[in-house]
Amino acid sequence: MNRTITVRPGLRDIPQGRLGMWLLIAGELVIFGAAVVSYLLMRIRYPEWGEQAQYTSTALGALNTFVLLTSSFFVVKAHKASLAKDSKNVVRFLSLTLLCGLIFLIVKGIEYSTEISHGFTLRSPGLVDSGQGVASLFWMYYYLMTGLHGLHVLAGMIAIFVVMLQVRKGKYFHRVELAGMYWHMVDLIWIFLFPLLYILK
Repeated sequence: MNRTITVRPGLRDIPQGRLGMWLLIAGELVIFGAAVVSYLLMRIRYPEWGEQAQYTSTALGALNTFVLLTSSFFVVKAHKASLAKDSKNVVRFLSLTLLCGLIFLIVKGIEYSTEISHGFTLRSPGLVDSGQGVASLFWMYYYLMTGLHGLHVLAGMIAIFVVMLQVRKGKYFHRVELAGMYWHMVDLIWIFLFPLLYILK
């Protein structure tokens, strides 16, 4: 009687680039996870934060959510093209991803400038039992988490741009997957930040 033996791949069988990217993503998720948990605990302690959350633009936040989800679709298409060694379409879809990233940053810049012009800054930082102090603490979390996420968007754009230049020369098609993994992480983090900072009022 013949039996089929299935051998599960071990860590040594996983490409080093992919394994390294998973480790990087795990570390980034721990950092953002800690920030999200801290924010939730503070939000429970200070329900008046809901008053400050009303001043965030849900419309612009939703627009940026749509932009990032669209960019992830383009990354998937780029990865599919990379498997076929189709450099033309890889460059095309990665360029569209970069465009989405640029739109995201521009919209975030518009949000920041509007919020700062209305006085939503860190002028009175610190955790005190006054309305102004608690309000400042909310905006500290807001700028910290969205700003850190924005830096990750920028880092992802730089990585995608470098990979795109390499693929244009017909090299390193496998790196499209690695850059895509990072970009999906950026997208996933925003999926958590959007409801916390924009919808939960």
